[in-house]
Amino acid sequence: MPQYNPPLRDMQFLLHEVFKVTDDFKAMERHADLDTETINAVLEEAGKFASEVTFPLNISGDSEGCRLDQSTHEVTTPKGFKEAYQKYIEGGWAALSGDPVYGGQGLPFALNLCLYEMLNSANQAWTMYPGLSHGAYEALHAHGTDEQKQRFLPKLTSGEWTGTMCLTEPHCGTDLGLLRTRAEPQADGSYALTGNKIFISAGEHDMADNIIHLVLARLPDAPAGSKGISLFAVPKFNINADGSLGARNGIYCGGLEHKMGIHGNSTCQMVLDGAVGSMVGQPHKGLAAMFVMMNAARLGVGNQSVGLSEVAFQNALAYAKDRIQMRSLSGVKAKDKAADPIIVHPDVRKMLLTAKAYAEGGRALIMFCTMLLEKEVHHPDEKVRKDAAEMVALLTPIVKAFLTDNGHIATNACMQVFGGHGFIKEWGMEQHVRDNRINLIYEGTNTIQSLDLLGRKILGNNGATLKKFGKLVEALVAEEGVNEKMAEFINPLAQLGEQITKFTTEIGFKGFQNPDEVGAAAVDYLRVAGHLVFGYFFALMAQTALREIAAGNADKFYVGKLQTARFYFAKLMPETATLMRTARAGAKSLMETDEALA
Repeated sequence: MPQYNPPLRDMQFLLHEVFKVTDDFKAMERHADLDTETINAVLEEAGKFASEVTFPLNISGDSEGCRLDQSTHEVTTPKGFKEAYQKYIEGGWAALSGDPVYGGQGLPFALNLCLYEMLNSANQAWTMYPGLSHGAYEALHAHGTDEQKQRFLPKLTSGEWTGTMCLTEPHCGTDLGLLRTRAEPQADGSYALTGNKIFISAGEHDMADNIIHLVLARLPDAPAGSKGISLFAVPKFNINADGSLGARNGIYCGGLEHKMGIHGNSTCQMVLDGAVGSMVGQPHKGLAAMFVMMNAARLGVGNQSVGLSEVAFQNALAYAKDRIQMRSLSGVKAKDKAADPIIVHPDVRKMLLTAKAYAEGGRALIMFCTMLLEKEVHHPDEKVRKDAAEMVALLTPIVKAFLTDNGHIATNACMQVFGGHGFIKEWGMEQHVRDNRINLIYEGTNTIQSLDLLGRKILGNNGATLKKFGKLVEALVAEEGVNEKMAEFINPLAQLGEQITKFTTEIGFKGFQNPDEVGAAAVDYLRVAGHLVFGYFFALMAQTALREIAAGNADKFYVGKLQTARFYFAKLMPETATLMRTARAGAKSLMETDEALA
């Protein structure tokens, strides 16, 4: 039967040994007194909540799904979901990284990241209910009026209310400039919103007292396109002057989407019929305000796939050690059994190590990004804040696209380890594949992320930010370049660093002549950039492990870390050669194909 053990040791390794986060926290007043023991205690309790409260509801929630009462427009979540959410609130988990001004605990984003990775491993569908609230919180915290902050943020922080973002409409997804939802100004300063939204995760449910929808809509005088979009906060229940809940607002669920995975989450078609809302930010500037929420969501989606890669790996590993089939090619390994456990077979190990490497590399990347966010928000040095913001903007599309693509590879590989049993629902593996599949699509498809990375984040500033990341790589190469024990990690990293500079220049030159060349190369390019980033972090992890071993630390964890890094550099990073070749093949074989696609 499925199992999940929170990867606390690996999280602690990254936090304390690789990134040494408490050293960075000392420069930030909010976290200056935070110590290793406190961090570890929070992680341990978070792991218990995920494994003991939400994980047992994962398969049952998938089987039961959500139910919509068409007469009342109310949605009932799967059995146990509401009770688990109450425990989540009572445990203070909703407020973990929230601003103390609004009742939050003010702990670092990195701890919230670890909490959410474990929750995603345990039950992604359930985790999306509180997870979306963080994006709504961030958008209101950054762009809301003082009145809106006082009205919404304390309840979002505590978890008593949840949040959503309402972007997509039946005729438009990524191209939000086409949206039609209208917002009519009212005499009292509010707005009446009318329109239809689709694919709204957690749009309606029975787990919280109120839901604050952040809705994109157009004012009557709005210019066409994306420059005419405004953002509005629209509560499920109107809020009285004293903060109590009033009448039901004119926003309701018109239907539940019947979908491939995340069945336990209510993905809704939302109808706005004169719904009362208040504007967030400035007129016609709503997209910029919403991007605060979307960027937070993109990091969160990458974290979803890390969580699913981890839980899929754990279960596939346990199965591979137990399941016996055939004998090892190099001779009998289990003499007391009729066959050897399948973990003796090279390709089974390849599948397992692929999932392990993609989970651990993704965890390192997201943790690095959350530390950048911490510096962007809380560091006293303006230059540090600016540099951190620039770097996290570069890495966000890689987090979203590379990690979710890797999650697709990892969960499928782990299902394959189970053979025919992986295709059977009771083992839970096919659910991980189905649940992860949406991660490649929502919050901007992975192709959109690739275009953003190559077109905006890299070519848009002539590779300046990429060069800054390259300096991190160069510094590590310079530090360890003569260390023979690091050669197997440093040499391929240095080689890829040199190759990507030439590769970027070449694609940029071709794109200047024909923009379709950027579109044709972007997906392959992002994956190459993802491997450069992963290579850097795996080299850092190997460096840390080697130092511990040299110091006499006999913990086998460090040997395992080195073995995973060796596998990554030997078996996964080399795909960059093929990716650069296919990217260089250009747009012609794609665009001059009218007859083939007739």
